[in-house]
Amino acid sequence: MKFREQHATVNARIAPHEGMDLLSRREVARLRDASAGGLHGTLRQCALAVLTQGAPHDDARALMELYPDFDIQILQQDRGLKLELTNAPAGAFVDGRIIAGVNALLFAVVRDIVFVATQIEAGRFDLSDSGGITDAVFGILRNARALVPNHDPNLVVCWGGHSIPRREYDYAKQVGYELGLRALDICTGCGPGAMKGPMKGATIAHAKQRRHDNRYIGITEPGIIAAESPNAIVNHLLIMPDIEKRLEAFVRIGHAIVVFPGGVGTAEEILYLLGILLHPANTGVAFPLVFTGPSESAAYFEQIDRFLRLTLGDAVAAHYRIIIEDPAEVARQIHRGVERVRLQRLDDKDAFYFNWALHVEREFQEPFRPTHAAMAALNLHRGQAPHRLAANLRRAFSGIVAGNVKEEGLCAIERDGPFDIDGDADIMHALDALLTSFVEQQRMTLPGRTYVPCYRIHADAPSKQPAGAA
Repeated sequence: MKFREQHATVNARIAPHEGMDLLSRREVARLRDASAGGLHGTLRQCALAVLTQGAPHDDARALMELYPDFDIQILQQDRGLKLELTNAPAGAFVDGRIIAGVNALLFAVVRDIVFVATQIEAGRFDLSDSGGITDAVFGILRNARALVPNHDPNLVVCWGGHSIPRREYDYAKQVGYELGLRALDICTGCGPGAMKGPMKGATIAHAKQRRHDNRYIGITEPGIIAAESPNAIVNHLLIMPDIEKRLEAFVRIGHAIVVFPGGVGTAEEILYLLGILLHPANTGVAFPLVFTGPSESAAYFEQIDRFLRLTLGDAVAAHYRIIIEDPAEVARQIHRGVERVRLQRLDDKDAFYFNWALHVEREFQEPFRPTHAAMAALNLHRGQAPHRLAANLRRAFSGIVAGNVKEEGLCAIERDGPFDIDGDADIMHALDALLTSFVEQQRMTLPGRTYVPCYRIHADAPSKQPAGAA
């Protein structure tokens, strides 16, 4: 093994600790292919994120600049698959051996990239049809063995920001602890902050309850994992091909959702779920949803509540409950809600492990590519059904996420300037106020960094200063 002085690195060959399907020669060739149509670039980026597990960063390009000589190659040998790592971050190794959890996540990266390329992109699923897209999501989850049959519902999805103050992080841990005491498993976006806190709290509670085979599921996608490395507790990593399939995976396998304070990514997730629940076809669907945080975060959720009511109508509030500074009550509400889910699934003869009954329209499934033209063309006006307005607002937040942290979005902003977002005046004023509060509370980037807005808010005519700008 070779170690370097600056950003210490290691060269190593590793084999999977657990069994993994063999790869064909064609699959190996695509993983080695560094051309535009190959998979090597995605593999390298995702693998580096896993190897820097827990690192405090939110910029995909900055991470690659720290380890410009890093490389990963697939070795298909007679005795099985191996990975050859060159100039890999030394922090992923202990006494010359790769950390077991990092090893498992590296091979999860290979598994999901190969499946998406050979099954999804190759046309096995009809992605022009809503049902076909759901089948693709199911296929990825099943291939990753994330669907557990003959198991009562107990998976709680936790959403929240990667850049949060210590008090909110500690509170997320307390909620995770209370959930864990009630034998509930945790699923998050796999990164730091409010994604790590619930998992960390649950690990202590699960240990106290002498519970084994606990699930700490992290669901991400290539553009996000490169900016937000998986936290150290994730034991089941899933890489979906795009943000829309990632969001659908959350709502299909989760039995309840807890939302902690966050930024634009969290707002995107909230609008995605509420847009689905507001659809008439989902009336009466049991889906527990709690917004929670410490007392210091009360104003945050008051503003989120005002924004949702103003844009989607007061009826939207029937789909969530806000609980402040009471982790035990959050867990009790979620535990009771999960029981309602269990009973409804039994009555409907629906699977516990995948929510087939939930109706998800194509507008929530089609990948949104946040170009300047697409962002400017978003319909952020009244006169449309609430679930459709929610879908378009979700796209607006998705574009800001891309402009903040994703490589493609960062390059677009540098090349063509901020995104322009236009719509009805009252909606735009509310959006501007919400985004301004995110900037002021340092929810747009990691603490200590200056945030430069990647958007300009308009109100059906005159341009306004971007939220947070001088």
